[in-house]
Amino acid sequence: MSKEYLLDPLHVFRFEIEFTETQLDGTVGSAVPFCKGAFSECTGLEATMDPKVIKEGGRNYGMAQRAGQVTFATVILKRGITEARHLWQWFEFVSKTGSYAYRINATIKLLDGAGKPKLKWILTNALPVKFKSPDLNAAAVEIGIEELHLAHEGMSVERP
Repeated sequence: MSKEYLLDPLHVFRFEIEFTETQLDGTVGSAVPFCKGAFSECTGLEATMDPKVIKEGGRNYGMAQRAGQVTFATVILKRGITEARHLWQWFEFVSKTGSYAYRINATIKLLDGAGKPKLKWILTNALPVKFKSPDLNAAAVEIGIEELHLAHEGMSVERP
């Protein structure tokens, strides 16, 4: 087997997220430093295809399976730390003004031990659907964003 198909073991605890402005008309802006910190957990990187079953006359052993519609799970970013308010401003802008056309492309990069990107998930036209702040407690040490939920219109996986 050639070396290009072999992957070194990657640990899932080291990743970063980059946000890029986009509009639904297809124009893309430059990378925006929405989050200067990072999130400690990312879930929901999944896509599901509903197969279409076709029953054909004369085909008595099984049914034909065809590709159907693909749906994507909501990506949940948990326990983030950031000094900027850009993520909250984005949520507020979309929810209060109804500017649903303002979207963000999110790139989640899995890093190797040296900090180099090894695998990337790109979420297309992400929309913030939930923003949760941490509980306020004088004895707690948590800071930042508790959860940010992103609905999106597509996901691709790339190797840099």
